[in-house]
Amino acid sequence: MKKDQNLARLLVMLAVVFALMAALRPGQFVTMANFGSMMRQFPEYGIMAIGISLTMITGGIDLGVVGTANLSAILAAKLLIGAVPRGAPPEQALPFVALAALLALACGLACGAFAGLLISRFKIPAILATLGTQQLYTGIAIGITNGRPQSGLPLLYSNLGNTEFLGLFPLSFLIFLLAALAIGLMLSRARFGTCMYMLGTNPKAAQYAGLGNASILVRTYMLSGLLSSVAGLIMMARANSAKAEYGTPYTLQCVLIAVLGGIDPNGGFGKIAGVTLAVFILQFLSSGLNMFNSISNFYRDVIWGGVLILALVVNSLLARREARLAVRRGARATRA
Repeated sequence: MKKDQNLARLLVMLAVVFALMAALRPGQFVTMANFGSMMRQFPEYGIMAIGISLTMITGGIDLGVVGTANLSAILAAKLLIGAVPRGAPPEQALPFVALAALLALACGLACGAFAGLLISRFKIPAILATLGTQQLYTGIAIGITNGRPQSGLPLLYSNLGNTEFLGLFPLSFLIFLLAALAIGLMLSRARFGTCMYMLGTNPKAAQYAGLGNASILVRTYMLSGLLSSVAGLIMMARANSAKAEYGTPYTLQCVLIAVLGGIDPNGGFGKIAGVTLAVFILQFLSSGLNMFNSISNFYRDVIWGGVLILALVVNSLLARREARLAVRRGARATRA
């Protein structure tokens, strides 16, 4: 019941935000050009939000997603720039594009595994461990690029990354939907998903049940790192370059999306369907705000921070209400 109520609230919120923005800016918001623009903007941080959500379900958090994404993209960009001559034909560039994508994915897995080991083996709190990895990966990225953007990518990569199906759906949008569907099915149908929920609900009980908490944590953070590297490849295609500072505001947005989508920061509860709806809500709100010239971008972090706090307060109040109702139901059952 709680899950259905949360998804219902998100659907109502999505409809209200869409209707509000459509009413205030009908000539700008409700257009195919705007919808296409939105579908290109949110997949990168939406995919990272899914990764953060997975770690929150286990009772942790991954604040290193942006650093992982940028480092993965920079390694892929360096390989492409160094191996593919300018103006090379597509058939010559294609093998290196595939190799660069694999290198980025491997980097994401390695970054996630390192964070998972710090948390599971050395018992470092997740928030501190991933803050450290964020700084570490960003520092490595700056060091190997001297802080300069890596541009001059093969035209084939940009063309592939910005492909549109049926002239409407960007490849990045379809990748986001595929990632959300795959992770949602894993959490609801696979044994590993059940283990993640059990670990987030009660780590000691999971340990006594022989689930292997350390292994679950490492694999969860590896999955978050893999998703981050996918987001990095999408960012690189959209910007046609890679840089250590790309996507800096995304960390707060990803946490906001996870919390707004119903992921419990204490672990053990949440659905990717809610996270997906939260991504759409945030993108509708962001695109709508961009259409008001009187609202400065400097206020954007204030708005996101306020929405995050509001979501935490509302979730806390709803959780307390559910707990009180459960106690009352238990008391009635005892009297009966």
